[in-house]
Amino acid sequence: MDTDGTSPSPAASPIDRLIAGYRRFRHTGWHPRLERWESLRQSQKPEVMVIACSDSRVDPAQIFDVDPGEIFVVRNVAALVPPFETTPGHHGVSAALEFAVQVLKVREIIVLGHGMCGGCKAALSQELQGCKPGEGGFVADWISLLDPVREAVVAEHGTEGRPAEKAMEHAGVKVSLTNLRSFPCVAHKEAAGTLKLRGAFFAISDGVLHLLDEESGQFQPAD
Repeated sequence: MDTDGTSPSPAASPIDRLIAGYRRFRHTGWHPRLERWESLRQSQKPEVMVIACSDSRVDPAQIFDVDPGEIFVVRNVAALVPPFETTPGHHGVSAALEFAVQVLKVREIIVLGHGMCGGCKAALSQELQGCKPGEGGFVADWISLLDPVREAVVAEHGTEGRPAEKAMEHAGVKVSLTNLRSFPCVAHKEAAGTLKLRGAFFAISDGVLHLLDEESGQFQPAD
């Protein structure tokens, strides 16, 4: 039984379960915290942008246990940032980045990779190469952002197995950090000391957050 008296049946549809969750939120999350919602009604002032994977198992708000309004989140396949470019197109990640840096004026950007990332695994195996758009082609094109680092990962670890996959996941974080610095607004603010870039990795197998030491190139447990 839910706290507000609702209890979806075991055979409830996905939308029924979501609505039941919404009712719990209204009961335990909305009404008891009206002051917080009121403060966010007109504007948001997050200090941190998190670029994370769309994977359903790694919700940044849950991992970092933050309140609404604390982090500005962009999620996509493999937590990738494309390099700065001015060609016509729909640049979703670039638009969100521009908004976070120039309008919200976030102080930190965290690229959050994670264990068992399907996008990184596909980039490693190249199993989607040659697929048509709508049949895997969109994903293949997106994860081709990892092609520049794939050769080094394959040379050391091969294309299969957890060590190879983890190496690609770590490399993906570094690729996104490099591409972030190709944006003039990011490079300028980082050089001025008003913006900090960080790489992070959440291991869903053990629940441990790792932070990247860019000098050594190694990920160390945040604990």
